[in-house]
Amino acid sequence: MASKLSVSNSLAGASHIHVQPVCLHRGPVRSARCLSQKATSGGSCFANGIRLHNCCSSTARRAGQRAPLDVVCEISYVMVKPDGVQRGLVGEIIGRFERKGFKLKALQMRKCTREIAEEHYKDLKEKPFFKDLVDYILSGPVVAMVWEGNGVVASARKLIGATNPLNAEPGTIRGDLAIQTGRNVVHGSDSPDNGERETGLWFQGDATVEWSQTIQPWLTE
Repeated sequence: MASKLSVSNSLAGASHIHVQPVCLHRGPVRSARCLSQKATSGGSCFANGIRLHNCCSSTARRAGQRAPLDVVCEISYVMVKPDGVQRGLVGEIIGRFERKGFKLKALQMRKCTREIAEEHYKDLKEKPFFKDLVDYILSGPVVAMVWEGNGVVASARKLIGATNPLNAEPGTIRGDLAIQTGRNVVHGSDSPDNGERETGLWFQGDATVEWSQTIQPWLTE
């Protein structure tokens, strides 16, 4: 069973620590805000692209001890786009992530504002299709989700499939359920950093839910 990783005092200040990401069963991630900002009590650091989060620093300071550093599970922002909603594919897409074993942390159906859509796709702002892409996301309701798990970002991308559905493998969401790039059903974060950024954009404050996944021992050692 995966467990938290403790780092000794002599390593706690190191800038590079070779670790493998594992799920925290001591307690779930508090919120998107907790993930996207440095903790006010003790801060956080990165080692080889993995966030190390000092969750217990205030308690440890009161006890006069250094708190252990924990490796936090990744989160991925996944969105069923307007075409997926209109086609009634929301349940199918959620089911694929659930059957894989990832944990749902937030779920909301909403109409997107232009401000959020433009911020979400800001990396594509110079592309000629940017305006059409934003208009498309605004054309109907979307279903916004946050999924948590070990390696969830890369795994979600594999579940979703290639951007062009005609190049997506059979068995992926796009490979099975879409035929055109402009109507490719679903979005998934392309990096852990964007998973946190997009979660903070779409689910502000404490919108993610803390809960214990009782099947975890049957998913990971």
